[in-house]
Amino acid sequence: MKAVREHVALASPPGHDPLAPTPITPASPMARGLLYSQFSLGQRFVSVGRTVTEADVVNFAGISGDYNPLHTDAVFAAKTPFKQRIAHGMLSAAISTGLGQTLGIFEGTVLGLVGQTFEYKGAVFFGDTIRLALTVQTLTPSSKGGKGVVVFASEILKTPAGADYGDGDTVAITGTWTVLFTDKA
Repeated sequence: MKAVREHVALASPPGHDPLAPTPITPASPMARGLLYSQFSLGQRFVSVGRTVTEADVVNFAGISGDYNPLHTDAVFAAKTPFKQRIAHGMLSAAISTGLGQTLGIFEGTVLGLVGQTFEYKGAVFFGDTIRLALTVQTLTPSSKGGKGVVVFASEILKTPAGADYGDGDTVAITGTWTVLFTDKA
């Protein structure tokens, strides 16, 4: 750790602990998220992709306690209409919240996640890559000023294993994200 501190200290101002956490307050100069007033109706954001693995499903089953054989038993799952194991719907939803963070629009400007809804449209299989698409659906400014609620229509897009983005993509999950943003820089 001492070597890391010394290495990082070379690029830091004197007297500053380079490994100390940097507090990020809403709309601070370090925030890169969008303010409420920077959103517009119809604005669309699409995340990077994340491949869902067998390890993800095994770990999620352990955390959630959901050991349904549709997710964990290859012999059982082969006899279902899916013909193979599928990822938990809530696992894909959970991964989508992380993908949302990769967009950068929430960083340092979100005051709270008010709600999320999910509707399952199709299965996500091991090896599929998912992306999150958020589209601004409604904008409601606060009556007190300085903040507002953005409702996003959400889609978890699924690209089959071995395919390129846009080549055979389907929507696995739809829903909404309701988020309270600051409007103060």
